[in-house]
Amino acid sequence: MQIKKTKSLCPECLKVIDAEIIKKNGQVLYQKKCPEHGEFFDTYWSDETLYERFKKFAADGKGLENPNTKEEKGCPYDCGLCPNHNTTTILANLDLTNRCDQHCPICFANAAAAGYVYEPTMEQIKKMMETLRNEKPVPCPAIQFSGGEPTVRKELPEIIKMAKDLGFVQVQIASNGKRLAYDLKLCQKLKDAGLDTIYLQFDGLKEKTYIEIRGFNALPNKLAAIENCRKAGLNSIVLVPTIARGTNDDQIGDIVKFAGKNLDVVKGVNFQPISFAGRVEKEELRQMRITIPETLKLLSEQTDCQISPNDFYPVSSVLPFSHFVEAWKKKPQIEFTIHPHCGAATYVFTEGSKFIPITRFVDVEKLFNFVEASAQKLKESAFPKIDKTKIISQMVKILPRLIDKEKAPKSIDITKMLINIFKNGTKDALGEFHRKTLFIGTMHFQDAYNFDLERVKRCGIHYVVPDGRIIPFCSYNTIHRENIEKKFSRDL
Repeated sequence: MQIKKTKSLCPECLKVIDAEIIKKNGQVLYQKKCPEHGEFFDTYWSDETLYERFKKFAADGKGLENPNTKEEKGCPYDCGLCPNHNTTTILANLDLTNRCDQHCPICFANAAAAGYVYEPTMEQIKKMMETLRNEKPVPCPAIQFSGGEPTVRKELPEIIKMAKDLGFVQVQIASNGKRLAYDLKLCQKLKDAGLDTIYLQFDGLKEKTYIEIRGFNALPNKLAAIENCRKAGLNSIVLVPTIARGTNDDQIGDIVKFAGKNLDVVKGVNFQPISFAGRVEKEELRQMRITIPETLKLLSEQTDCQISPNDFYPVSSVLPFSHFVEAWKKKPQIEFTIHPHCGAATYVFTEGSKFIPITRFVDVEKLFNFVEASAQKLKESAFPKIDKTKIISQMVKILPRLIDKEKAPKSIDITKMLINIFKNGTKDALGEFHRKTLFIGTMHFQDAYNFDLERVKRCGIHYVVPDGRIIPFCSYNTIHRENIEKKFSRDL
């Protein structure tokens, strides 16, 4: 049964071709045909029911008021962002280098493999960040320095400080943790410079896994990096496991349990089902491909159903909160209009070894509806000061009805916490929530085999590059990366 038609890429020639998303045997599948290279099939989502539940949270964004490129060749070749892009930059990636102190077999950004060094100058880095902060109607609020391995750049603390000075609210690095593991002074310098979060490559808790994925046992480095961050006061680490079927999909629950035991510094786990940057054999694709629903199902099985797929919602589900803050402050806000099948997330509280997802004691969908209705009321209000007072009063009355105190964690007053977030809307109020919870997310980045242009147009995670373009994550790694790096590189 066909769900819809869309556009995709031929994995061989990377030309845009027609594709269909269909339902079959409880799964959502992807099929497409290139006139030159034949038919291709892949799993889009492995759970039809979850696919439909997420689909209802789809929303279109308004895009950029000041796009950087024109529509000429069509999506995804005009990325920059072009006028047809739907979502502003929520998180920007800026590759500081393609050099790395590891040589992972699965890596797509590595100087040794490429044969050249891509390393923007400090002047280029500043201009790229200024481009992001000049986005309208909302400047990009968050930036992640990546690579390669960003810690091999000796100027990293200076670059982080520069980002803070330019107004980025959230500054983070994506790191393998190797240098953080043996250089406590570097950890302290990064904290002093203003680093908010470390996205730590963390593929599991078994030596065998690291040897297979990274080429050596990197686990001791990961543990030492976490300990050094703890000593330096860098208390916002997100573990980032690349999940491949048959490699580490048996450790999904253990990774979350490890995070729960280190909640003082580990604030989240963001699972990334493997995407294939180059060409692969059909058999390898079938063996290693794992989807978001499969990842969530395995998490449920490996945590004795303490965390289930139904506890997760797409990123776009929180759009009512953006609308509310925008109406409250009378100022444009970031809108999370990412495609609903790009990712999923939830927050869980911990009590000893027990996990309690927020969805188990808060009726989140009624909360979303109440927040959206309040946002519309404020937006249309002729007397906003009066209506703000009324809405806060309503929240005090309504929020307790949406919370089952019997099932809620006993160590917190969740009603008070949520009211503080709405009433104060400050970083401190949100900070209290994040200190008490563990974020669990999964983001499945696309490759040429499962590429869907509808997803690309709604991407909110972008790369910024030296020529001033801002390119959606999946189209950058599938189409644009090699050409851009070569253009701005030097010989190895």
